[in-house]
Formats: sequence, structure tokens, C-alpha cells
Amino acid sequence: MKKAATGMSERNSGSDEGREVSPSQLIDERIDELSDWRGEMLARVRAIIKQADPDVVEEWKWRGVPVWSHAGIICTGETYKNVVKMTFAKGASLEDPSGLFNSSLEGNTRRAIDLYEGDRIDEKALTALIRAAVALNTSSVAKRPRSASARSGP
Repeated sequence: MKKAATGMSERNSGSDEGREVSPSQLIDERIDELSDWRGEMLARVRAIIKQADPDVVEEWKWRGVPVWSHAGIICTGETYKNVVKMTFAKGASLEDPSGLFNSSLEGNTRRAIDLYEGDRIDEKALTALIRAAVALNTSSVAKRPRSASARSGP
């Protein structure tokens, strides 16, 4: 059973043994665990995402990666020693007039934004990029052909 895919954690500690932890709680824990500029940066990115799309769904996948979705993955929030990386699942299909994408530029699908200590986030441009990713996801869902069983009526 893949608990990470459903958003539940296998992590337990002390008196919390047996509790199921929501993806949002796990992201909170990750931010707290980092306790340096990376935690602050991840918290800031998260706040911008949630402000840009109030209907965003927070998920916890791949053994510890925060994921934000709306009709599909918008982006992930990976943390490394020297960088917080926002990887947009369909980034190659998004317009980026402000030039936020600075990593994974050679791929056909994904694009990423590497944020380093001391970087300032262009909130207006990032908000636009997040909203464009949501629009792309929702337009892709709308364009999917319905199955024959869904089309047939009573």
C-alpha cells in the first residue's frame, strides 16, 4: 500500500503512534525541520501557491516531497542542501515571460525554479505562473474524451 500517494504518513513517534498525518501537516513538519533559510523559503513558496490558487490540494509523495495539485500536479517543492527547487510538471508548456524558470530547461515536459539563500521571489510573476499551470491542468481535464460508459445515458 502506497501511503505517500494517498497523502498519509507512515511516520509515528512516541505518543503519536498509530496516528495518520495529513499532507499539510507533513509539509508543516518539513518546514519546521529545516529551521533555516530553506524552511523560510519553502513556507513563502507555499503561501504564494495557496494565495494564487485557494483550491490547491497539498500532497506528500515520493517519500517526502511536498506537491501542490489542481486537476493534476502544479509543482513540487523539493529541498536540497543549497537550493529549494520548484518543479512544474508541465512547465515546458507554460509561458514564462518573466524568466523565472532557471533549471531543467532542456526537458520536453518539466521546468524548474531553483531558489537559493538570499533570493527574492517575484511574487507577481510566480503567481501568474501558478495560475497558468492551473489553467493548463484544468483545460487538459476538460479536453479529455469521456469514456463510452460516461457518455451513454439511462
